[in-house]
Amino acid sequence: MTPPPDVNADASTEVKQPLPTDALIVVPMRNMVLFPEVVLPVTVGRSSSVAAIQQAVREQRQIMLVLQRDPQDNQPGPDGLYRVGTVANILRYVTSPEGGHHLVCQGVQRFRIDEFVEGYPFLLARGVHLVEPTAAGPEVEARFLVLRSQVGEVFDLLPQAPPELRQTVEATTSPGLMADLAATYLDSEPADKQGLLETVDLVPRLDRVSKLLAHRLEVLRLSAEIGKQTKASLDTRQREVLLREQMAAIQRELGEEGSNKQELADLDKAIGAAKMPAEVEAVARKELRRLQRTPEAAGEYSMIRTYLDILIELPWAPPQSKDIDLAEARRVLDGDHFGLEKIKQRIVEYLAVRKLAPEGKAPILCFVGPPGVGKTSLGQSIARAMGRKFARVSLGGAHDEAEIRGHRRTYIGAMPGNIIQAIRKAQARDCVMMLDEIDKMGSGIHGDPAAAMLEVLDPEQNSTFRDNYLDVPFDLSRVVFITTANMLETIPGPLRDRMEIISLSSYTAGEKLQIAKRYLVRRQLEANGLKPDQVEIEDAALSHIIEHYTREAGVRSLEREVGRVLRHIAVEVAEGSTGPKHVDVAMVEKILGPPRFENEVAMRSTVPGVATGLAWTPVGGDILFIEATRTPGSGRLVLTGQLGEVMRESAQAALSLVKSMATTLKIDAVNFEKSDIHVHVPAGATPKDGPSAGVAMFIALTSLLTGRTVRSDTAMTGEISLRGLVLPVGGIKEKVVAAASAGIKRVMLPARNKRDYDDIPEEVRKSLEFIWLERVDDAVMQGLQP
Repeated sequence: MTPPPDVNADASTEVKQPLPTDALIVVPMRNMVLFPEVVLPVTVGRSSSVAAIQQAVREQRQIMLVLQRDPQDNQPGPDGLYRVGTVANILRYVTSPEGGHHLVCQGVQRFRIDEFVEGYPFLLARGVHLVEPTAAGPEVEARFLVLRSQVGEVFDLLPQAPPELRQTVEATTSPGLMADLAATYLDSEPADKQGLLETVDLVPRLDRVSKLLAHRLEVLRLSAEIGKQTKASLDTRQREVLLREQMAAIQRELGEEGSNKQELADLDKAIGAAKMPAEVEAVARKELRRLQRTPEAAGEYSMIRTYLDILIELPWAPPQSKDIDLAEARRVLDGDHFGLEKIKQRIVEYLAVRKLAPEGKAPILCFVGPPGVGKTSLGQSIARAMGRKFARVSLGGAHDEAEIRGHRRTYIGAMPGNIIQAIRKAQARDCVMMLDEIDKMGSGIHGDPAAAMLEVLDPEQNSTFRDNYLDVPFDLSRVVFITTANMLETIPGPLRDRMEIISLSSYTAGEKLQIAKRYLVRRQLEANGLKPDQVEIEDAALSHIIEHYTREAGVRSLEREVGRVLRHIAVEVAEGSTGPKHVDVAMVEKILGPPRFENEVAMRSTVPGVATGLAWTPVGGDILFIEATRTPGSGRLVLTGQLGEVMRESAQAALSLVKSMATTLKIDAVNFEKSDIHVHVPAGATPKDGPSAGVAMFIALTSLLTGRTVRSDTAMTGEISLRGLVLPVGGIKEKVVAAASAGIKRVMLPARNKRDYDDIPEEVRKSLEFIWLERVDDAVMQGLQP
């Protein structure tokens, strides 16, 4: 080996002790792997590596380049190096004026280190030269062709690759050299390249290189596809810009430039007439200037124009104060709604406060009650009584915060939220806004609308409500917000805290009859094209419909059934029948068919083990039956009827209480040990839960084990304790009304629920006998037959 030119070795680093002839000088590499037959530039900086290179240049020796395991290790020892490297010739060694050391090396052969030689300022190693295999055959040839094809595709996807490199690869006929060349220029981790260097056998080496190339090819293909799409998008935009410039030039030639000047002038005039606050008007005029600079054909033109139209259409001017006539308000409420005296009184109080303090912060009213009891129509009546416009926003199923606050204008088709939309439609800043079904809002990945409602319903914050679409504050403090819900449990606590709850309970049969006579029949006569003198409906017929064809808290089903009867009459009138039509019970059954609901209490209570309980549901009260039976067994308690955890615990507590009172109740203890007790609550498809069936379960079990039947005219409710106390429960009014509707004559209630007695309608109080329970002994005495 002849000395390379431009050598500038430092004589001070010369090693005085001769180097072993069978050892190679080792130069550690941080992040580079050299393969045989490949020429690469190398830069060295560590003093030990510089000394090793200079000694090799002096003695015209080969060196071995080995990858170190940790690139951050500045002084790697034998343990920090891989055991396989590449023997290389130094083709050129140059030192730069800045003190850098650069050399060009050509790989010769793989080398495996067996041992390191100590006692020198740099690393020396002995080992074995790994001979390149010359295996041939179909397997090697097939892999070679695949690899060549992959390398060619890589060059096609990399137009910046040097032509000389492509020529070198295409001229290569050795499978091993092809694999090493591909591995050298492959963009992969040094550890992967080291693995390829250590793989001497051709077949596995070709497979590993091909696998790495396949991954790289997939990345290059995706990059090329993304590049094409980006270029196509840019080309489309450039084309649009060019076409717009051409269109503008054509309009100038035709004298049509500025054809929208009148439209822009009208917008400028409308902005001035809208009486916007100064801050909002500044934003509107800024957008108007943008609109003037934007071509009509641009997509942004319509977005700005829509935004300005919405700003102009909103009622920005402060509303004029209107006097509230309380006498007229009472007349409107009485004319629109029957009963609901406490609710009407609270509404009149609300209106009186608004009259005396129109600028005050009035509470947000929330009407809670079962469907069909008139919550929404109460809001309309309030609007009529106040002489204000009415707007309704349905929140049922809302699961996106943008439905309240609107979408930002960055989105195509963005619009304001439902609150601003309703005010825009009502054209009044002081409208009565009904937020319907506020308990049925949901939440999803787009946010929680209930959280957005916190600002809307807070009198301290809603004077500066900011819709995302408008992006300017809008004053909601003059809007009268009224909300409705069927249940409170699903309304978040912070939102519920901002509202005053007003409960509307179920209607009694008498109230339904009066509502039907005063409102429903008249409304259905108009809906079906009939006149009042053409149809006469008996009170008995309406009562028959209420008792035998509907079972609901409100009157919606009742109105539908009345409508069915009147439609039948309408057919006869349309066919030419003359004379007034008289509707009695017989005609109702002829038109509506057999009664759908019947009194099941007497039929179900004729055997021991059946008790009638009272339940509260979101749609009003209801009765339920507790059935208990006994079979031979080992003392198990079986519960069925889709009972919730609390109700199952009530059944267990009832059985434990019966066992503890077995002597008092004259029950043989053997009955518990040799029998299984099965408690079932019919309507198994309906989930049931709550503690209020404790008394009914206790009475059913006592009836079963004593053989005494439960009185068929008696229903009961109440939670029990293991001490035999009867504890208070909720929903007393709804439960008692349901008992009266079902034909019950006596109700047994917890004594501590006497506070709810005044809430029960007087008509229902007169039709029922009330028995107040302190302990379960009272229930046994009053509820079981002798």
